[in-house]
Amino acid sequence: MKFKYAIIRLAIISTVLLTQKIAVFGQTSENHHIKGIVADSVTKNPVPIVTVKLKNANSEVIETRVTQGDGTFNFPAVIPASYVIFIETIGYGLKTIRVDSSIFSTQTIDLHTIYLGDGMVGLKEVTIIGDRPVILRKADRIIYDLKADPESKTNNILTMMRKIPYLSVDGDDNLLMKGNSSFKVLINGKPSGSLEGNLKAVLKSIPASTIERIEVITTPPSKYDAEGLAGIINIITTKKINDGFNGSVNINESFPLGGPGVGGAFTAKNGRFGVSAFGGGGIYHSPKTFNSNRRVDAARTILSQQGDQRSNNKTVYFGTELSYMIDTLNLLTAQLNYNGSRANDHSRQASDLTGLNGLLQKYGTENERKTSGYGVDVGVNYEKGFKATKDRLLTFSYLFSTNLNDRGGSVSFGNRFNFTTPDFLQTDHQQFKEHTFQVDFVTPVKKLIIETGIKGILRKNNSDFDYGSLNTALDQYETDPVLSRWFSNTQNVFSAYNSYRLNLNSWNINAGIRLEETVIRADFSSTLSAADQNYLNVIPSVAIGKGFKDGSNINFGFSQRIRRPGINRLNPYVDRSNPNYELTGNPDLRPVLLNDIQFGYGSNKKLAVNIGLNYSFMNNLDLQVLSFNPETQITRITYANTGKSSSIGSNFNLGYPINSIYNVSLNGNATYLWLSGEDNGKPVNNDILMYAVTLSNVVRFNHGWALNADFGLNSRNPTGLQGYTNGFFYSAFNFNKNIIKDKFSIGGGIKNPFTKFRNIITTSFGPQFNQVYETRNYFRSFNISLNYNFGSLKDRISKTKRRIDNNDLAR
Repeated sequence: MKFKYAIIRLAIISTVLLTQKIAVFGQTSENHHIKGIVADSVTKNPVPIVTVKLKNANSEVIETRVTQGDGTFNFPAVIPASYVIFIETIGYGLKTIRVDSSIFSTQTIDLHTIYLGDGMVGLKEVTIIGDRPVILRKADRIIYDLKADPESKTNNILTMMRKIPYLSVDGDDNLLMKGNSSFKVLINGKPSGSLEGNLKAVLKSIPASTIERIEVITTPPSKYDAEGLAGIINIITTKKINDGFNGSVNINESFPLGGPGVGGAFTAKNGRFGVSAFGGGGIYHSPKTFNSNRRVDAARTILSQQGDQRSNNKTVYFGTELSYMIDTLNLLTAQLNYNGSRANDHSRQASDLTGLNGLLQKYGTENERKTSGYGVDVGVNYEKGFKATKDRLLTFSYLFSTNLNDRGGSVSFGNRFNFTTPDFLQTDHQQFKEHTFQVDFVTPVKKLIIETGIKGILRKNNSDFDYGSLNTALDQYETDPVLSRWFSNTQNVFSAYNSYRLNLNSWNINAGIRLEETVIRADFSSTLSAADQNYLNVIPSVAIGKGFKDGSNINFGFSQRIRRPGINRLNPYVDRSNPNYELTGNPDLRPVLLNDIQFGYGSNKKLAVNIGLNYSFMNNLDLQVLSFNPETQITRITYANTGKSSSIGSNFNLGYPINSIYNVSLNGNATYLWLSGEDNGKPVNNDILMYAVTLSNVVRFNHGWALNADFGLNSRNPTGLQGYTNGFFYSAFNFNKNIIKDKFSIGGGIKNPFTKFRNIITTSFGPQFNQVYETRNYFRSFNISLNYNFGSLKDRISKTKRRIDNNDLAR
């Protein structure tokens, strides 16, 4: 993990109040004191920065306190009555203490030491139903404590994301951050190859009960790579409290869209050695659906295409981490991740090209496409502590990653009229290798935490693609040397950072700077040429947070972020599956620099409110561009640094418990985007208002039953400089049932019961053409899942606080 629980609690000091009275029942001259000490049940050490709430018999919050550095808390002016003390913090389960009015015989009620963890002793424990989960706001992030939310026991992670500020899930189950799909996802502070290409499937298969919290980092500190325009989502897995093991298994099925899947997690600890792992796999089947395309150019030449498609995808993923504590000052960890995928797609299409004088061209296509790939990550981390200073750490890390991807297919033609292109095969073999070296050092200086580090990433991407035309006389495919190429891209990134974290009473300040030097060399076999790019970026980051006496807080942030083009945008491989369209990358793309200003407000009263405002702008934006050639009637789709944009947006999350069984929340975002660029030297604008709103309703009954109803509305969204997709409405109804409390549960539901299909309409335009592509996809689906938890792990797995997290590549 990037931070151990003690350091996380110290960092939260900026967003909670040290002393605050929220309400007073009345006036009296005999105020009483309630005090105590909060400590860890295993280590017996005091736990600072723990939220302690005093509630009356009606579960109304009377006062809120936070434990001091020695774990103490004190309610100094309490009227004799019956109360419940509610204790919560990240890394521990929720605890409640009943204080009866009969014990107010003395002026001071001393609760002595209250232990958090499985060893909670000394006072009666009760359960409070319907209390809101804890949402903590820090200067640079939002922290959502899943362990405080009872709904997490029966749902997967993706379902829980709907309730988290700044996050939303659209009708296709795609995760969005501030309405944007450009973000990075980390698990325990580091990337996982299992997530990059299968994010939706993985999040669906991981039970939320195995997760401790979700961190939404809106203004990433300088220690993180500068990639990810919207920010970073960090998923922290559960670490419970003596030696043992635990785990969970999830089995699910979705139809007619989707298929069977299985996922699970396992953690074990024996003495100084620990291991944690998660993995699974699934089949995703898309039944046959239909599509149409219509393009009209300036000369009134019309291209009409009708077709259908179906696909079948298989994915598998696995990740594990090993930990060995040499002694109290030396820790060694290692990690291994694997992911693999295989997909088969089949499509058919009929094309007609007509002009003012009638039919110009006609043909039909049969397209069989296959893709496969795998990825492996292997890493090791060594962490050195120091006796003189408890939280001073030096960490050395190394990570090796490799990915291999193959794609290709056959295209055959029939029903020809004035069309001479022969049948053809095209293949592309991609290989990616990466070595990362990193050193991090962190040390406290009074209230100031200083972090610094250096990092080197050595990457190499190769693409070997081949185009073969059918020789009908010989009945064999012959390679076309003009359309077959070899491409190599070497990218080395060297960086250094320095950051500072300062906690002053109700203020929290994070500031730092990062230097990133990027050296790129691209080689082309077809032209025997090379293209070099070298650039240095100085990336500042600052986040300031302030807490107030009423429990609310505000934060301000400024950061610069980079989007470096990945191999999918750089690769000059040309996909000619549709003869009237060519899709290719651009090896000359340069990175994009984003400037982002953010403001946030949060309040966790009965009506929980989290609101964010942001303004951002980019120049030299790498956009998808479409160029139409009227002579060849081919539209070429690629990427170019041709645009600039600015946007102003708002993100909001509101939650309110209607009563003890019914909770409602509203999560959404709205952004106005100004986007401009050029097509063949002519200006093109694509200004658009984007929004997404999700209303979530949760009803929890007795005997472990829970019902969910979600309703969402998404606006149209841009597809680049010259296009946009239509908006849509979606709905979902789900149930969860605990069969055996905390052990076995069953869930299921239906998505979009009122709409069987969704028509996805993509509109594209340019100075010389207009185009509308429409595809009909299955929208209604049914699902069922089983979740089983086992084992009894009672100690935390040790992890280095600093390790490699390469998040500098564009998704």
